Amino acid sequence: MENLKTTLLFALVVFLILITGFVQSWNTALLILNMGLISAIMSLGVNLQWGFAGLFNVGIMGFVALGGLAAVLVSAPPVYEAWSVGGIRIIAAIIFGIIVIIAIGLWIKKIVNRRQKFWGAILIALAGFFIYRAIFDTGVVAVEAVNPASTGYLGGLGLPILMAWPIGGLLAAGAAWVIGKTALGLRSDYLAIATLGIAEIIIAIIKNEDWLARGVKNVIGLPRPAPYEIDLQQNDKFVSTANSIGIDPVTASTLYVKLIYAGLFSIVLIVIFILAQRALHSPWGRMMRAIRDNEVAAEAMGKNVTGRHLQIFILGSAICGIAGAMMTTLDSQLTPGTYQPLRYTFLIWVMVIIGGSGNNLGAVLGGFIIWFLWVQVEPIGQFLMVILTSGLADDNPLKLHLMDSVAHMRLLTMGLLLLLVLRFSPRGLIPEK
Repeated sequence: MENLKTTLLFALVVFLILITGFVQSWNTALLILNMGLISAIMSLGVNLQWGFAGLFNVGIMGFVALGGLAAVLVSAPPVYEAWSVGGIRIIAAIIFGIIVIIAIGLWIKKIVNRRQKFWGAILIALAGFFIYRAIFDTGVVAVEAVNPASTGYLGGLGLPILMAWPIGGLLAAGAAWVIGKTALGLRSDYLAIATLGIAEIIIAIIKNEDWLARGVKNVIGLPRPAPYEIDLQQNDKFVSTANSIGIDPVTASTLYVKLIYAGLFSIVLIVIFILAQRALHSPWGRMMRAIRDNEVAAEAMGKNVTGRHLQIFILGSAICGIAGAMMTTLDSQLTPGTYQPLRYTFLIWVMVIIGGSGNNLGAVLGGFIIWFLWVQVEPIGQFLMVILTSGLADDNPLKLHLMDSVAHMRLLTMGLLLLLVLRFSPRGLIPEK
């Protein structure tokens, strides 16, 4: 019975995407499919943390943004002039800052006298800070002055964009390790506050450090794993093939590119899903759920609860980082201003809760359903409002008010759906077995 329910729910997702293609356009349907695949991957990452281990991470946005940053650092072409005038100074300053942090840690560890330990650490930190800023600031000013309208940053390594996906995961995993070492000892509500605050810090750095990724000026025109539509439209073989099957070459080129992305994203989702399923049914997965259900009992059995929490926190964050790099690849641009907690944290949580916390299939299902509704609720709401107000004059206050309310249909629908699922299926549409 449970398998039939799962099959029907995924069949509903397929039906919704197909009906979008027939009623609206196949471009819209494939765009929903691609973003649904990325959302499902993010949902799997959060499900690892919350569904497996009970970690309440509301800093998902930060790890997604780090994945997007990785796409720029890996695939954007290097700006050689910026490197020549200030790049070396910036790198030297960063290395110097790391050395200062290590020196402070060694001083605190080696010195026994508390007064010497305290004042020595303060002196090292102050001296290191002023030297760091003297090196770093001059390099930043020089780099950001290099053709700021189009570059004004160091650029990337100029490598294939697909290499950015695993590197985005590694970058997010590294940040998760640093955060986990300091925050995972906190109570769950404090952990949530800490991760949200750190995510905002990550976004603030990406927005304000223009030398890194142009800040709010955005990095556009990133390399793609798929051909450009204009190149396909100028390819005689492609044009003749499109004409032979009765599709306009312009439409065919956009569909072809989106299908390539859908294939790549599907491969990543399937690989991560299989690994997550194997982890869930392994002794390690059973141990994680035992820790989630009763930390005290698990610790009494000799399990390193904090160490295991750190493992799962890093793994889930890495998956979110991969998804962030994939999303930036799909857009071919990094726009830090679009990273908002509502979209990249709380909407992902809604996906996990509605799909079924602790169930990987539920997380994937929630990713597709919630993203579909997030995209389609507003046009559907506008269509319904037009029908409901069709008998009213165009300047009627009630009609104007209802039409203005369409913009808020997304939030209303998400809240209503969450309430209904929590009331009638509190463990999600596909609950954990």
